Amino acid sequence: MDSLYVLVVVGAMAAGFVQGLSGFGFGMVAMSFWAWTVDPRLAAAMTVFGALTGQLLAAFTVRRGAAAAHLAPFVLGGLAGIPLGVKLLPHLDPLMFKTFIGVLLAVWCPIMLFATRLPRITAGGAVADGVVGAMGGIMGGIGGFTGVLPTLWCTLRGFDRDVQRAVIQNFNLSMLMVTMASYVFTGVVTRDMLPLFALIVPAMLVPTWWGTRVYVGISDATFRRIVLGLLTLSGIALLASSIPQLFA
Repeated sequence: MDSLYVLVVVGAMAAGFVQGLSGFGFGMVAMSFWAWTVDPRLAAAMTVFGALTGQLLAAFTVRRGAAAAHLAPFVLGGLAGIPLGVKLLPHLDPLMFKTFIGVLLAVWCPIMLFATRLPRITAGGAVADGVVGAMGGIMGGIGGFTGVLPTLWCTLRGFDRDVQRAVIQNFNLSMLMVTMASYVFTGVVTRDMLPLFALIVPAMLVPTWWGTRVYVGISDATFRRIVLGLLTLSGIALLASSIPQLFA
């Protein structure tokens, strides 16, 4: 089998499990595999498609309600941010973007992970949530990274496991649907990508379902450690793929 197909399948399996477990993270995990060799526009399209598929699967297997009061500002902000992200995609330096996200995750997440008592952020209310949602929308338009910043923000807000899962899962689902439609409309998705899309779906089905089953049996504290640990590993993987190229 062609090495590209192997890379796509392995990345989809790993990312599917993480998304099923945490409700987000497909893009970060998949990119840690695909960013090494796959063209940025192709990787972005595959990431959005795979993340959307995973969110649809998770929506039917892990139902935690919509948490509408918390969710609405994120979604409204995200809808405003997606067009900007899609517009930036063709002009973005993918190397600098990966480096920035990698540094953010690799530095900030361990601080949150090992802090014994994190202060909750209560200021800003719905406006601050909307701004974070807009940033998630921009990152989603760039490459399907809709859940990274909203997940960090929900953790700092002190949301419990089920509320955070409901916000992130429903936010990601709505953002990825709009992003995928934008990719199709603007020509980011092309016919020659369809065979790779067809590989992603079967590769991620079982791992995503498995991840949702693991989620059901874990505590709030374990969930928080898993989420922050996965974000940290994703950041390290992005830096590992980008820093050597920067110095070269």
